[in-house]
Amino acid sequence: MSLREHAKQIYNKAIDVVKPDQLIERKIILDKHLLKIDDYTFDLRKFERIFVIGAGKASAPMAKKLEQVLGSRLFYGIVSVKYGHAVTCQKIRILEAGHPVIDQNTLNATDQMLQILKDVSEKDLVLCLLSGGGSALLESLPENISLSHLQKVFEMLLSSGSNIEEINSVRKHLSLVKGGQLARAIYPATCLSFILSDVIGNPLDAIASGPTSPDPTSFQDAWRVLEKYNLLNDLPAPIKNHLSQGKQNKIPETLKPNDPIFEKVYNVILGSNLMALDAAKKTAQELGYNTLILSSQIQGEAREVSKVIASIVQEILENDIPITKPACLLLGGETTVTIRGKGKGGRNQELALAALLSMKKVKEKYLIVSCGTDGTDGPTDAAGGMADGVVWQEAVKLALDPQKYLEENNAYPFLEKTGGLIKIGPTGTNVMDIIFALVP
Repeated sequence: MSLREHAKQIYNKAIDVVKPDQLIERKIILDKHLLKIDDYTFDLRKFERIFVIGAGKASAPMAKKLEQVLGSRLFYGIVSVKYGHAVTCQKIRILEAGHPVIDQNTLNATDQMLQILKDVSEKDLVLCLLSGGGSALLESLPENISLSHLQKVFEMLLSSGSNIEEINSVRKHLSLVKGGQLARAIYPATCLSFILSDVIGNPLDAIASGPTSPDPTSFQDAWRVLEKYNLLNDLPAPIKNHLSQGKQNKIPETLKPNDPIFEKVYNVILGSNLMALDAAKKTAQELGYNTLILSSQIQGEAREVSKVIASIVQEILENDIPITKPACLLLGGETTVTIRGKGKGGRNQELALAALLSMKKVKEKYLIVSCGTDGTDGPTDAAGGMADGVVWQEAVKLALDPQKYLEENNAYPFLEKTGGLIKIGPTGTNVMDIIFALVP
Protein backbone atom coordinates (compact mmCIF):
# COMPACT_ATOMS: atom_id res chain seq x y z
CA MET A 1 0.00 0.00 0.00
CA SER A 2 1.36 3.46 -0.92
CA LEU A 3 2.10 6.29 1.48
CA ARG A 4 -0.81 8.21 0.02
CA GLU A 5 -3.19 5.34 0.73
CA HIS A 6 -1.90 5.16 4.29
CA ALA A 7 -2.36 8.91 4.63
CA LYS A 8 -5.95 8.64 3.47
CA GLN A 9 -6.70 5.98 6.09
CA ILE A 10 -5.04 8.00 8.86
CA TYR A 11 -6.90 11.19 7.97
CA ASN A 12 -10.27 9.48 7.62
CA LYS A 13 -10.00 7.79 11.03
CA ALA A 14 -9.03 11.09 12.62
CA ILE A 15 -12.10 12.75 11.12
CA ASP A 16 -14.50 9.93 12.00
CA VAL A 17 -13.75 10.09 15.71
CA VAL A 18 -14.64 13.80 15.94
CA LYS A 19 -17.76 13.75 13.79
CA PRO A 20 -20.61 15.28 15.79
CA ASP A 21 -22.95 12.30 15.52
CA GLN A 22 -20.23 10.00 16.88
CA LEU A 23 -19.35 12.43 19.68
CA ILE A 24 -22.96 12.91 20.74
CA GLU A 25 -23.61 9.17 20.62
CA ARG A 26 -20.58 8.49 22.84
CA LYS A 27 -20.87 11.40 25.26
CA ILE A 28 -24.56 12.28 25.63
CA ILE A 29 -26.82 9.80 27.40
CA LEU A 30 -30.59 10.11 27.72
CA ASP A 31 -31.72 7.76 30.51
CA LYS A 32 -35.50 8.10 30.69
CA HIS A 33 -35.87 11.70 31.85
CA LEU A 34 -32.23 12.27 32.70
CA LEU A 35 -29.87 13.91 30.21
CA LYS A 36 -26.27 13.08 31.16
CA ILE A 37 -23.17 14.70 29.72
CA ASP A 38 -19.75 14.51 31.39
CA ASP A 39 -20.28 15.40 35.06
CA TYR A 40 -23.66 17.07 34.51
CA THR A 41 -27.13 15.55 34.85
CA PHE A 42 -30.30 17.40 33.85
CA ASP A 43 -33.79 16.23 34.81
CA LEU A 44 -35.80 17.13 31.70
CA ARG A 45 -39.06 16.96 33.64
CA LYS A 46 -38.10 20.31 35.20
CA PHE A 47 -38.26 22.08 31.84
CA GLU A 48 -41.41 23.03 29.97
CA ARG A 49 -39.64 23.49 26.62
CA ILE A 50 -36.31 22.58 25.07
CA PHE A 51 -34.90 24.83 22.36
CA VAL A 52 -31.84 24.32 20.17
CA ILE A 53 -29.83 27.18 18.72
CA GLY A 54 -26.31 27.20 17.35
CA ALA A 55 -23.74 28.25 14.81
CA GLY A 56 -20.71 26.74 13.15
CA LYS A 57 -19.55 24.57 10.29
CA ALA A 58 -20.34 21.41 12.30
CA SER A 59 -23.51 22.61 14.01
CA ALA A 60 -25.92 21.10 11.45
CA PRO A 61 -24.91 17.45 12.00
CA MET A 62 -24.80 18.19 15.73
CA ALA A 63 -28.38 19.43 15.49
CA LYS A 64 -29.55 16.42 13.50
CA LYS A 65 -28.12 13.92 15.96
CA LEU A 66 -29.39 15.83 18.98
CA GLU A 67 -32.83 15.96 17.39
CA GLN A 68 -32.76 12.15 17.20
CA VAL A 69 -31.68 11.89 20.85
CA LEU A 70 -34.34 14.27 22.19
CA GLY A 71 -37.22 13.16 19.98
CA SER A 72 -40.57 14.63 21.01
CA ARG A 73 -38.99 16.50 23.93
CA LEU A 74 -37.53 19.05 21.51
CA PHE A 75 -39.74 22.11 20.99
CA TYR A 76 -37.98 24.09 18.24
CA GLY A 77 -34.62 25.29 17.04
CA ILE A 78 -32.57 27.36 14.59
CA VAL A 79 -28.95 26.75 13.62
CA SER A 80 -26.70 28.78 11.31
CA VAL A 81 -24.15 26.96 9.11
CA LYS A 82 -21.73 27.71 6.28
CA TYR A 83 -23.08 27.51 2.74
CA GLY A 84 -23.01 23.89 1.60
CA HIS A 85 -22.88 22.45 5.13
CA ALA A 86 -26.64 22.07 5.77
CA VAL A 87 -28.40 18.80 6.57
CA THR A 88 -32.11 17.96 6.80
CA CYS A 89 -33.75 18.19 10.23
CA GLN A 90 -37.37 17.95 11.38
CA LYS A 91 -37.86 20.56 14.12
CA ILE A 92 -34.62 22.50 13.80
CA ARG A 93 -34.31 25.01 10.96
CA ILE A 94 -30.89 24.95 9.33
CA LEU A 95 -30.01 28.33 7.81
CA GLU A 96 -26.96 28.85 5.59
CA ALA A 97 -24.77 31.95 5.82
CA GLY A 98 -21.36 33.40 4.99
CA HIS A 99 -17.97 32.17 6.16
CA PRO A 100 -15.24 33.27 6.79
CA VAL A 101 -16.74 36.73 6.13
CA ILE A 102 -20.11 37.50 7.71
CA ASP A 103 -22.96 38.26 5.30
CA GLN A 104 -26.57 39.40 5.60
CA ASN A 105 -27.81 35.83 6.05
CA THR A 106 -25.70 35.58 9.22
CA LEU A 107 -27.48 38.61 10.65
CA ASN A 108 -30.88 37.26 9.58
CA ALA A 109 -30.26 33.84 11.16
CA THR A 110 -29.02 35.35 14.40
CA ASP A 111 -32.00 37.70 14.54
CA GLN A 112 -34.33 34.70 14.29
CA MET A 113 -32.52 33.00 17.17
CA LEU A 114 -32.79 36.13 19.30
CA GLN A 115 -36.52 36.35 18.53
CA ILE A 116 -36.94 32.84 19.95
CA LEU A 117 -34.96 33.76 23.06
CA LYS A 118 -37.16 36.77 23.82
CA ASP A 119 -39.88 34.30 24.83
CA VAL A 120 -37.87 31.97 27.10
CA SER A 121 -38.38 31.69 30.86
CA GLU A 122 -36.63 30.06 33.81
CA LYS A 123 -38.64 26.92 33.02
CA ASP A 124 -36.96 26.46 29.62
CA LEU A 125 -33.75 24.71 28.56
CA VAL A 126 -31.72 26.12 25.66
CA LEU A 127 -29.17 23.82 24.06
CA CYS A 128 -26.53 25.81 22.22
CA LEU A 129 -24.44 24.04 19.55
CA LEU A 130 -21.13 25.74 18.80
CA SER A 131 -18.29 24.79 16.49
CA GLY A 132 -15.57 26.31 14.33
CA GLY A 133 -16.86 29.05 12.08
CA GLY A 134 -19.37 30.12 14.69
CA SER A 135 -17.77 33.55 14.92
CA ALA A 136 -18.79 34.31 11.34
CA LEU A 137 -22.12 32.50 11.50
CA LEU A 138 -23.53 34.12 14.65
CA GLU A 139 -23.73 37.89 14.73
CA SER A 140 -25.87 40.80 15.84
CA LEU A 141 -24.48 44.30 15.40
CA PRO A 142 -24.68 47.53 17.40
CA GLU A 143 -26.86 50.13 15.69
CA ASN A 144 -23.96 52.31 14.57
CA ILE A 145 -22.07 49.51 12.80
CA SER A 146 -23.06 48.27 9.34
CA LEU A 147 -22.38 44.89 7.77
CA SER A 148 -20.06 46.43 5.19
CA HIS A 149 -18.01 48.07 7.96
CA LEU A 150 -17.68 44.76 9.77
CA GLN A 151 -16.77 42.87 6.60
CA LYS A 152 -13.99 45.33 5.86
CA VAL A 153 -12.50 44.96 9.34
CA PHE A 154 -12.47 41.15 9.16
CA GLU A 155 -10.99 41.13 5.68
CA MET A 156 -8.22 43.34 7.05
CA LEU A 157 -7.69 41.04 10.03
CA LEU A 158 -7.72 37.85 7.94
CA SER A 159 -5.06 39.33 5.67
CA SER A 160 -2.88 40.66 8.46
CA GLY A 161 -1.54 37.40 9.89
CA SER A 162 -3.35 37.92 13.20
CA ASN A 163 -4.26 34.73 15.05
CA ILE A 164 -7.74 33.53 15.98
CA GLU A 165 -7.55 34.80 19.58
CA GLU A 166 -6.62 38.29 18.38
CA ILE A 167 -9.36 38.31 15.75
CA ASN A 168 -11.92 37.18 18.32
CA SER A 169 -11.01 39.91 20.81
CA VAL A 170 -11.98 42.42 18.12
CA ARG A 171 -15.08 40.48 17.05
CA LYS A 172 -16.45 40.32 20.58
CA HIS A 173 -16.32 44.09 20.98
CA LEU A 174 -18.15 44.78 17.73
CA SER A 175 -20.98 42.38 18.60
CA LEU A 176 -24.14 41.99 20.69
CA VAL A 177 -23.92 38.18 20.99
CA LYS A 178 -20.24 37.30 21.35
CA GLY A 179 -18.21 37.36 24.56
CA GLY A 180 -20.96 35.82 26.71
CA GLN A 181 -23.68 38.10 25.40
CA LEU A 182 -25.70 35.23 23.93
CA ALA A 183 -25.88 33.79 27.46
CA ARG A 184 -27.41 37.11 28.51
CA ALA A 185 -30.08 36.70 25.79
CA ILE A 186 -30.78 33.11 26.91
CA TYR A 187 -31.17 34.06 30.59
CA PRO A 188 -33.27 33.31 32.69
CA ALA A 189 -33.51 29.96 30.87
CA THR A 190 -30.88 27.32 31.58
CA CYS A 191 -28.15 27.23 28.92
CA LEU A 192 -26.29 24.02 28.04
CA SER A 193 -23.68 24.49 25.30
CA PHE A 194 -22.17 21.60 23.36
CA ILE A 195 -18.89 22.80 21.88
CA LEU A 196 -16.64 21.37 19.20
CA SER A 197 -13.30 23.10 19.69
CA ASP A 198 -11.41 24.65 16.78
CA VAL A 199 -9.11 26.76 18.95
CA ILE A 200 -5.69 25.87 20.33
CA GLY A 201 -5.91 24.80 23.98
CA ASN A 202 -9.75 24.70 23.86
CA PRO A 203 -10.37 28.04 25.63
CA LEU A 204 -14.14 28.41 25.95
CA ASP A 205 -14.00 32.17 25.52
CA ALA A 206 -12.36 31.85 22.08
CA ILE A 207 -14.39 29.09 20.41
CA ALA A 208 -16.96 30.82 18.16
CA SER A 209 -15.93 33.98 20.07
CA GLY A 210 -17.38 32.59 23.29
CA PRO A 211 -21.08 33.51 23.00
CA THR A 212 -21.94 31.56 26.18
CA SER A 213 -18.62 32.00 28.00
CA PRO A 214 -17.14 34.79 30.13
CA ASP A 215 -14.86 37.09 28.18
CA PRO A 216 -11.45 37.96 29.67
CA THR A 217 -10.71 40.52 26.94
CA SER A 218 -11.66 44.18 26.88
CA PHE A 219 -12.21 47.04 24.44
CA GLN A 220 -8.63 48.02 25.23
CA ASP A 221 -7.40 44.57 24.10
CA ALA A 222 -9.32 44.86 20.83
CA TRP A 223 -7.79 48.28 20.23
CA ARG A 224 -4.28 46.90 20.87
CA VAL A 225 -4.73 44.13 18.25
CA LEU A 226 -5.66 46.65 15.57
CA GLU A 227 -2.76 48.83 16.69
CA LYS A 228 -0.33 45.88 16.56
CA TYR A 229 -1.12 45.14 12.91
CA ASN A 230 -1.21 48.82 11.89
CA LEU A 231 -4.90 48.71 11.00
CA LEU A 232 -6.25 51.63 13.04
CA ASN A 233 -5.81 54.28 10.36
CA ASP A 234 -7.72 52.21 7.78
CA LEU A 235 -10.69 51.38 10.02
CA PRO A 236 -14.16 52.58 9.01
CA ALA A 237 -14.97 55.59 11.19
CA PRO A 238 -17.99 54.00 12.96
CA ILE A 239 -15.85 51.00 13.98
CA LYS A 240 -13.07 53.20 15.32
CA ASN A 241 -15.56 55.40 17.18
CA HIS A 242 -17.31 52.38 18.71
CA LEU A 243 -14.07 50.90 20.04
CA SER A 244 -12.89 54.28 21.26
CA GLN A 245 -16.13 54.79 23.21
CA GLY A 246 -15.76 51.30 24.63
CA LYS A 247 -12.28 52.12 25.88
CA GLN A 248 -13.77 55.12 27.67
CA ASN A 249 -16.43 52.92 29.34
CA LYS A 250 -19.24 54.63 27.40
CA ILE A 251 -20.40 51.26 26.01
CA PRO A 252 -21.09 48.19 28.21
CA GLU A 253 -18.33 45.59 28.25
CA THR A 254 -18.78 41.94 27.33
CA LEU A 255 -19.76 39.59 30.19
CA LYS A 256 -17.06 38.81 32.75
CA PRO A 257 -16.48 35.65 34.85
CA ASN A 258 -18.23 36.96 37.97
CA ASP A 259 -21.51 37.71 36.19
CA PRO A 260 -24.41 35.86 37.94
CA ILE A 261 -25.85 34.91 34.56
CA PHE A 262 -23.21 32.17 34.32
CA GLU A 263 -24.71 30.37 37.30
CA LYS A 264 -27.25 29.00 34.79
CA VAL A 265 -24.75 28.28 31.99
CA TYR A 266 -23.01 24.92 31.39
CA ASN A 267 -20.34 24.65 28.70
CA VAL A 268 -19.17 21.20 27.57
CA ILE A 269 -16.34 20.45 25.14
CA LEU A 270 -17.54 17.58 22.95
CA GLY A 271 -14.49 17.17 20.71
CA SER A 272 -11.01 18.57 20.14
CA ASN A 273 -7.97 18.38 17.89
CA LEU A 274 -6.17 16.08 20.33
CA MET A 275 -9.01 13.53 20.04
CA ALA A 276 -8.47 13.47 16.27
CA LEU A 277 -4.70 13.14 16.66
CA ASP A 278 -5.10 10.23 19.09
CA ALA A 279 -7.25 8.39 16.53
CA ALA A 280 -4.71 9.16 13.80
CA LYS A 281 -1.91 7.85 16.00
CA LYS A 282 -3.73 4.59 16.67
CA THR A 283 -4.40 4.08 12.95
CA ALA A 284 -0.79 4.81 12.01
CA GLN A 285 0.41 2.31 14.60
CA GLU A 286 -1.93 -0.32 13.16
CA LEU A 287 -0.35 0.35 9.76
CA GLY A 288 3.09 -0.37 11.21
CA TYR A 289 4.46 3.12 11.89
CA ASN A 290 6.37 4.28 14.93
CA THR A 291 4.22 7.24 15.86
CA LEU A 292 4.68 10.51 17.72
CA ILE A 293 2.21 13.30 18.42
CA LEU A 294 4.46 16.33 18.50
CA SER A 295 1.78 18.85 19.49
CA SER A 296 -1.93 19.66 19.14
CA GLN A 297 -1.18 23.36 19.62
CA ILE A 298 0.81 24.32 16.52
CA GLN A 299 0.43 27.93 15.40
CA GLY A 300 2.39 30.56 13.51
CA GLU A 301 2.96 31.40 9.84
CA ALA A 302 2.24 28.33 7.68
CA ARG A 303 5.44 28.66 5.66
CA GLU A 304 7.54 28.95 8.84
CA VAL A 305 5.86 25.96 10.51
CA SER A 306 6.51 23.97 7.33
CA LYS A 307 10.26 24.55 7.69
CA VAL A 308 10.23 23.01 11.16
CA ILE A 309 8.24 20.01 9.97
CA ALA A 310 10.52 19.50 6.97
CA SER A 311 13.61 19.66 9.19
CA ILE A 312 12.21 16.99 11.52
CA VAL A 313 11.35 14.75 8.55
CA GLN A 314 14.92 15.09 7.31
CA GLU A 315 16.21 14.26 10.80
CA ILE A 316 14.10 11.11 10.82
CA LEU A 317 15.39 10.15 7.37
CA GLU A 318 19.02 10.67 8.30
CA ASN A 319 19.24 9.85 12.01
CA ASP A 320 15.97 8.21 13.17
CA ILE A 321 15.37 11.18 15.51
CA PRO A 322 12.97 11.82 17.27
CA ILE A 323 11.46 8.48 16.17
CA THR A 324 12.79 5.63 14.09
CA LYS A 325 11.61 4.68 10.61
CA PRO A 326 8.98 3.73 9.56
CA ALA A 327 7.68 6.88 11.19
CA CYS A 328 4.50 8.90 11.43
CA LEU A 329 4.86 12.38 12.91
CA LEU A 330 1.57 14.02 13.91
CA LEU A 331 0.75 17.65 14.63
CA GLY A 332 -2.42 19.65 15.07
CA GLY A 333 -3.43 23.27 15.48
CA GLU A 334 -4.02 26.17 13.17
CA THR A 335 -1.43 28.17 11.28
CA THR A 336 -1.91 31.59 9.75
CA VAL A 337 -1.04 33.22 6.43
CA THR A 338 -0.04 36.82 5.91
CA ILE A 339 -1.39 37.55 2.44
CA ARG A 340 1.19 39.27 0.26
CA GLY A 341 0.11 38.11 -3.20
CA LYS A 342 -3.15 37.82 -5.10
CA GLY A 343 -3.23 34.05 -5.57
CA LYS A 344 -5.64 31.34 -4.49
CA GLY A 345 -5.09 28.99 -1.58
CA GLY A 346 -5.41 28.38 2.15
CA ARG A 347 -3.12 27.87 5.12
CA ASN A 348 -2.87 24.10 4.66
CA GLN A 349 -2.11 24.40 0.95
CA GLU A 350 0.51 27.04 1.67
CA LEU A 351 2.10 24.82 4.31
CA ALA A 352 2.29 21.89 1.88
CA LEU A 353 3.82 24.04 -0.86
CA ALA A 354 6.36 25.57 1.52
CA ALA A 355 7.25 22.09 2.85
CA LEU A 356 7.84 20.92 -0.71
CA LEU A 357 10.35 23.71 -1.20
CA SER A 358 12.18 22.77 2.00
CA MET A 359 12.33 19.12 0.88
CA LYS A 360 13.43 19.79 -2.72
CA LYS A 361 16.86 18.16 -2.30
CA VAL A 362 15.54 15.05 -0.55
CA LYS A 363 15.69 11.91 -2.71
CA GLU A 364 14.23 9.42 -0.22
CA LYS A 365 10.51 8.70 0.01
CA TYR A 366 8.40 10.84 2.32
CA LEU A 367 4.93 12.37 2.46
CA ILE A 368 3.81 15.54 4.26
CA VAL A 369 0.07 16.21 4.51
CA SER A 370 -1.74 19.26 5.89
CA CYS A 371 -5.55 19.35 5.93
CA GLY A 372 -8.42 21.15 7.60
CA THR A 373 -10.64 18.76 9.54
CA ASP A 374 -13.72 20.52 8.13
CA GLY A 375 -12.77 19.53 4.58
CA THR A 376 -12.22 23.11 3.46
CA ASP A 377 -9.10 25.26 3.48
CA GLY A 378 -9.46 29.01 3.16
CA PRO A 379 -11.81 30.29 0.44
CA THR A 380 -11.32 27.16 -1.70
CA ASP A 381 -12.94 23.78 -2.31
CA ALA A 382 -9.81 21.91 -1.17
CA ALA A 383 -9.17 20.48 2.31
CA GLY A 384 -5.44 21.05 2.03
CA GLY A 385 -2.39 19.75 0.25
CA MET A 386 0.48 17.29 0.32
CA ALA A 387 4.15 17.30 -0.54
CA ASP A 388 6.19 14.34 -1.76
CA GLY A 389 8.59 13.35 -4.48
CA VAL A 390 5.77 12.81 -6.96
CA VAL A 391 4.56 16.40 -6.60
CA TRP A 392 8.12 17.68 -6.97
CA GLN A 393 8.80 15.64 -10.11
CA GLU A 394 5.54 16.82 -11.65
CA ALA A 395 6.51 20.43 -10.95
CA VAL A 396 9.86 19.87 -12.65
CA LYS A 397 8.14 18.22 -15.60
CA LEU A 398 5.75 21.18 -16.00
CA ALA A 399 8.52 23.74 -15.39
CA LEU A 400 6.63 25.27 -12.44
CA ASP A 401 8.53 27.44 -9.98
CA PRO A 402 7.17 26.66 -6.48
CA GLN A 403 8.91 29.70 -4.98
CA LYS A 404 7.05 32.03 -7.33
CA TYR A 405 3.71 30.41 -6.49
CA LEU A 406 4.47 30.67 -2.77
CA GLU A 407 5.36 34.35 -3.03
CA GLU A 408 1.97 34.99 -4.64
CA ASN A 409 0.09 32.92 -2.02
CA ASN A 410 -0.97 30.83 -5.00
CA ALA A 411 -0.68 27.28 -3.67
CA TYR A 412 -4.00 26.02 -5.05
CA PRO A 413 -3.18 26.07 -8.79
CA PHE A 414 0.34 24.76 -8.16
CA LEU A 415 -0.92 21.77 -6.16
CA GLU A 416 -3.80 21.21 -8.57
CA LYS A 417 -1.41 20.97 -11.55
CA THR A 418 1.04 18.70 -9.73
CA GLY A 419 -1.41 16.31 -8.05
CA GLY A 420 -0.82 17.63 -4.55
CA LEU A 421 -4.26 19.12 -3.92
CA ILE A 422 -6.55 17.28 -1.50
CA LYS A 423 -10.31 17.55 -2.09
CA ILE A 424 -12.79 15.67 0.09
CA GLY A 425 -15.73 18.04 0.55
CA PRO A 426 -17.32 19.13 3.88
CA THR A 427 -16.72 16.58 6.64
CA GLY A 428 -19.38 17.81 9.06
CA THR A 429 -16.83 18.49 11.80
CA ASN A 430 -14.17 21.08 12.61
CA VAL A 431 -11.33 20.71 15.14
CA MET A 432 -8.69 22.84 13.39
CA ASP A 433 -6.04 21.23 11.17
CA ILE A 434 -4.19 17.94 11.09
CA ILE A 435 -0.62 17.82 9.80
CA PHE A 436 1.35 14.64 9.51
CA ALA A 437 4.44 13.23 7.87
CA LEU A 438 5.06 9.64 6.83
CA VAL A 439 8.59 8.28 6.42
CA PRO A 440 8.77 4.62 5.32
